[in-house]
Amino acid sequence: MILDTSKYIGKCDCGRVHELRTKLVVCEYGALDNFDKYMDDCGLSGFRTVIYDTNTYNLPTMVHVKADQEIVLEAQGLHSEKGMIEDMMTRLERKPDVIVVVGAGTLMDFGRYSAYKLGIPFVAIPTLVSSDGFTANICSIIIDGQKKSIPMIAPDAVICDLNIVKGAPHFLTVSGVQDILSKYVSIADWKIAHLVSGEYFCQKVCDMAQEALDTMAKCAQDMRDGKPDDFEAMAYAQMLSGLTMQILNHSRAASGAEHLIAHLVEMKPKGFENAHGMHGECVGVGTIICAEEYHRLAQKETIEVKPFRPLDEAWVRDIFGDLADGIFKECENDVLAGFDEHKIQEHWQEIRDIIAAIPSAEELTELFKAIGAKHSLSELGIDESMKHDALDISAAIRNRLTFNRMRRLIVE
Repeated sequence: MILDTSKYIGKCDCGRVHELRTKLVVCEYGALDNFDKYMDDCGLSGFRTVIYDTNTYNLPTMVHVKADQEIVLEAQGLHSEKGMIEDMMTRLERKPDVIVVVGAGTLMDFGRYSAYKLGIPFVAIPTLVSSDGFTANICSIIIDGQKKSIPMIAPDAVICDLNIVKGAPHFLTVSGVQDILSKYVSIADWKIAHLVSGEYFCQKVCDMAQEALDTMAKCAQDMRDGKPDDFEAMAYAQMLSGLTMQILNHSRAASGAEHLIAHLVEMKPKGFENAHGMHGECVGVGTIICAEEYHRLAQKETIEVKPFRPLDEAWVRDIFGDLADGIFKECENDVLAGFDEHKIQEHWQEIRDIIAAIPSAEELTELFKAIGAKHSLSELGIDESMKHDALDISAAIRNRLTFNRMRRLIVE
């Protein structure tokens, strides 16, 4: 499958003109056999630096593409942290004409950040279908201990060889399934925010996210039924979801309240010191927790709202410690203060209808169990008693209008 990205660009009914840097997305068995041709098709020539980690470099199915310089990073302890990425950049023999990154989410951030800083293109060679970041231009990195999602640069091309992807351990593939199924919550969050605050919304982009979700939901159902994994369809879902981020220049369609649970695992505030897990696993558990809470609130036929109040300073400092100042800076123009809280009341039935499209926590848990996916906080090293706290704490991390964040305005 070669994805035609041109159909997503141009003037849109939403009033914007959509653009994509990524011109070529290939998801095929043996795709790397034609890698140089694809590079030529994209006009990508000159000094080529190829970045691996020790795991991806030594994969039995790996096809090592031609390189003028290879950088192989130690996989153990590697994570998307600004200092680590800038340290890697000191190993460049010269400024490359193009960077090629071979790996998954973490390594893609190394390429995306470096290419942006150097003002050069980069090309992604996925080794997993574990996340939707391959076609995105969002770099999720840790800066001064706090997880930040920063617009950087999208790949000019993504060449996904399914011979490599299919050899990944099953739990990594399952993590990718969970990452896309989280769109049940993120799409709902975006629609609800648009309703109550008038936040920009594009139906075309939302439909792309929904198509990615529907595609992966079928893959998950087939997986539960014991059918062979459809790696082409899974890769397509990941690439399509990533393109929504590139079009919007942010992750609104692909990341909602459920993703902030994963950020808690990385930031490790009070109560989450021992948290661990892959991104998709954490997001999957976050999806279940949000689904349970959203449906609980949606059972109410009517609600009462209360005026906006800023986050309690003592609470923030107790929970986040040294990260507290970063939380205050993030929330200094709190989105909850930017609209009339009574809009939640006015649109309550529409909000309930949107939430109704999210599977129940029980349905998601049953599915995740059936496909061998993590489905509980305890599996992430977090005490189950922290479930309610996880919702409150995660809602403070990022100044994005999610239904979880709106809970601060709803009278219980």
